[in-house]
Amino acid sequence: MSASASPNERRKFLGILLGAIGAIIAGAFAWPLVRFLSPNNKGGAAQQVKIPKEKVAVGGAHFFSYQGRPAVLLEPEPGQYVALSAVCTHLGCIVKWVSDSQEFLCPCHGGRFSPAGQVLGGPPPKPLTTYAVKLDGETILVG
Repeated sequence: MSASASPNERRKFLGILLGAIGAIIAGAFAWPLVRFLSPNNKGGAAQQVKIPKEKVAVGGAHFFSYQGRPAVLLEPEPGQYVALSAVCTHLGCIVKWVSDSQEFLCPCHGGRFSPAGQVLGGPPPKPLTTYAVKLDGETILVG
């Protein structure tokens, strides 16, 4: 820019400079939001999780990670196993197992789920996602 630039040229230059700085700042704030809202890359996650039977007590719950997301394995009746996503379908909080009432409770907004993952109360719009369960001797295969 020359020393003899007119006031209109200076204004135009400052407008472009401030617009570029604003775009950089907006991008810096938007990037974490885009990363949060984009789906997880599950390329390296195991397709099947092996859990020893002794990790799950009758009436109890065992939390683990399945494809990079929180999951839970229950044994509501002896020899019967249920695997569910531990992510509440309302806003994505992690549910907690309440053994006294034999139900899941979402600590964020009070959503309640049955041991089969069905909505019992609160704001969740749909049941917890279920996963396939197979027995292989003394090991439970989820997925």
